[in-house]
Amino acid sequence: MTAIVLGAVSMASFVAFLFFIRFWIQTRDRLFLFFAIAFGVDAISRAMLASIDISAEKEPFFYLGRLLTFVLIIVAFIDKNRSVRR
Repeated sequence: MTAIVLGAVSMASFVAFLFFIRFWIQTRDRLFLFFAIAFGVDAISRAMLASIDISAEKEPFFYLGRLLTFVLIIVAFIDKNRSVRR
């Protein structure tokens, strides 16, 4: 059951990745590029969690992908606000 839910969330993240890539191609706004990369990393990390049988002691390393995702989103907001002021 957990693998099914993780697979569905991974698919949803991949769809969000595709939408943000499309918006980035149309506008060339770096905010969309950062979001696309963040959702791509999230899709990969959740797909790996769903497909690999991992031990409990190695599972926290897979959450580094989520940390990277949130850091990329924060950087996107900072970059967007900094570029507006210039």
